[in-house]
Amino acid sequence: MSVHANPMPIPPQPCEPEPSRRQREERMAALIGQLAPAEGYTLSALDAVKFLRANGPLPRTPVLYDPCIIVLCSGRKRGFFAGREFVYDAQHFLVLSLPIPFESQTEASPDEPMLAISIRVDLGVLAELALSVPQSASEPQDARPDEVSGIHSTPLDDRLGDAVVRLLEALTCDMETAVLAPAILREIYFRVLCGPQGAALRGSLAYQSNFGRIGKALRMIHAGYEQPLSVDTLASAAAMSVAAFHAAFKSVTGTSPLQYIKATRLHKARMLMIQQGLNASVAASRVGYESPSQFSREFKRFFGRSPVDEARVMKEAMALRTRVDWARAA
Repeated sequence: MSVHANPMPIPPQPCEPEPSRRQREERMAALIGQLAPAEGYTLSALDAVKFLRANGPLPRTPVLYDPCIIVLCSGRKRGFFAGREFVYDAQHFLVLSLPIPFESQTEASPDEPMLAISIRVDLGVLAELALSVPQSASEPQDARPDEVSGIHSTPLDDRLGDAVVRLLEALTCDMETAVLAPAILREIYFRVLCGPQGAALRGSLAYQSNFGRIGKALRMIHAGYEQPLSVDTLASAAAMSVAAFHAAFKSVTGTSPLQYIKATRLHKARMLMIQQGLNASVAASRVGYESPSQFSREFKRFFGRSPVDEARVMKEAMALRTRVDWARAA
């Protein structure tokens, strides 16, 4: 019987996350370059997905997004909210669990454009997944929904990153968009829900928490911003006293209910002027203003430019493009 010496231990192979990350970043950039060759917003063939591209820097400006997941593939963006600054750059993703106004600044160049994919959060699918998915071990076990912020930026891990690449690949083919993309989208919701940002998404669904109650009030505002809205009505819908509602609202959104309603109307009016070419008076009326002069004053105070100047600048800087027929996009 022969005796063999113990084999020499094999040293662990060095892991190479950086090359893998770079390859994924390059693949994402190539796919978005194909799907969104023009600057600005490009609508995809999938209703919940759109692309963002900037070939140069964009100054700090107020923004208001619907609840969404934004994956940055290249370039860098800075966000400013409630006195703090957060950075999300290539291979990071930002989760906006509630429609919260903040300010955004873009760093980009022709050699390194800002390329991003925006995925609207489907609350129905999210609620269904939340019932099936236990709280992730990556989430703080003692996190309370009341303490969760509505804005988070996190590095992209391999599983979520691979899902995003597969979604982009599917969106290059009409058949795969129809057959595969919805399932990949559901996987992306699942990955985010199971990760460190899952607490924010769960909090937006938890009506028994202040975070969830404010989320309900925000959805009410966005569904009827053109109608008269009182703080009493919103507090009642959130099942809170007016005083408690004020405090919780400012804690979650960084602003008061009335200021939030005003910001929402101004943002919506701006998009009407940019996307539909409406003049300031018509846009003001559409979002609930009775006085065009009051609208113009508040618009200039908020955005730093008159409605006419802002619409012109934004049309030049962020032209709206689409890969699908305009009738379908509408």
